[in-house]
Order: sequence, then C-alpha cells, then structure tokens
Amino acid sequence: MTVTAPQRSYSRSPDELRPVMIEPGFVRTATGSALISMGETRVICTASVQESVPRWLAGSGRGWVTAEYGMLPASTGERKQRDISKGRADGRSIEIQRLIGRSLRGVIDFATLGERTVYIDCDVLQADGGTRCASITGGLVALRLACQRLIAEGALERSPLNGTVAAVSCGIVGGVPLLDLDYSEDSGAEVDANVVMTGDGGLVEVQATAERTPLSRAHLDDLLVLAALGIERLRTFQDEAVAAASS
Repeated sequence: MTVTAPQRSYSRSPDELRPVMIEPGFVRTATGSALISMGETRVICTASVQESVPRWLAGSGRGWVTAEYGMLPASTGERKQRDISKGRADGRSIEIQRLIGRSLRGVIDFATLGERTVYIDCDVLQADGGTRCASITGGLVALRLACQRLIAEGALERSPLNGTVAAVSCGIVGGVPLLDLDYSEDSGAEVDANVVMTGDGGLVEVQATAERTPLSRAHLDDLLVLAALGIERLRTFQDEAVAAASS
C-alpha cells in the first residue's frame, strides 16, 4: 500500500526543516546569546558566566555548565502561569532543562573552562513544537559566543568546547516519517522523538515515544537517519551565526 505524505507547513517535504534563523548577540548584556527561530517556534538563549562553581566542585579546578528553561506566559496563546507564581517549576520544565544541560555538557572540557559556571537560560517566546530542540541548538550558539568572549577578555587561553551539539524532533505521522514536527504534527503523531547529536554524529540522547502503535526497529532507524540529516543542516546554521557575530 502506498502511503501519501501529509501536507506540511511551509509546503515542506518529509525530510525538510522548517525555516531556521539564528540571530546571535540578541541580548547585549549577556556574555553570549542568540534568538533561534524554527518556523513559528522562537526561543531566546543566553549564556551568563559566574566566576565560581557549585560547592561540590570547589577546589577541583573544573567548571560547570547548567541550564534553565521556561515558557513565557503568552508563548502558547492561552496564558501560561509563571513558575514563580506557583512557587516551583513544573515537571516538564525541569525535565527539559536537565536535557539541555546534559546535551551541552557533553561537548565541553570542564578543566579548560576552569572554576567558573556557565548558565544557559532558554526562554520560549512562542511555541509551535520542538522548543527543547531549539533550546539546545540555540543554547550551543550562546555558549560558543560566551567562550569566545572569555578568550577575548583573557579569562581563557582556549575554548573549552571540544565539539558541537544540536537537536531536532522527528516522528511518524500518518505512517510517514517526518523531520522537525510542528505542533499540529506532534499532537497527532503515532510516534514522536527528540534526537540530540554531536557534530561528528555521536548520539547524546534519543527520546522516543509511541503514542498509538509500538515503534519498530525499522522506523526507529528511519527517524535517526532523518534526524542526522536535520542536525547536519542545523550545524551549518550554528556556524553561520557564530561567524556573523565575529565579523
């Protein structure tokens, strides 16, 4: 039986990303920053440096990278209550910020960073699917720019980054594997996944959920191939954004 690919936003093919734009230096007061747009999803990513580390790292000569994630009240159309008004972050936000932190820590040399902490803050201005993936991809740009600034200021001799990382969503909708799901696709997907990969193709994390039918090994392989293609393209956008900030 022939499966017809569903109609997609921006008239995309199944293996095509939504339009991507990364604007570096979006927040002038941050050590490093970027506004990333993937279709209608927009996230501000900032990197702030503190010349200290958590107590459990004090005296080790090693640094730390951590992340926080939040959605602004109007990011989904219907007002979302701020975490501060609830007294705590919701479970989804905690899970996502842990994912962002793990992803970025996978490509940094903590000894080269020295005893300082880099905070990556990801604030969702507008959500239309893939906010955690956009946060990781934009967060890496903010982190790279922060490291460049530390080198320029003489705080670091060389960059502690030993690679790049990016993330993209993918899934199976109407029986067809699709790259970079928007909200309407994600909400109706039989399978949805978030894939985090390094620039050299190493898998950092794969989050995959079968909503209706179990995920077959063949379909998982299809999704990983799609994700690798998308992440390679995202890496080009990251490089272009960092180059633009340096020019």
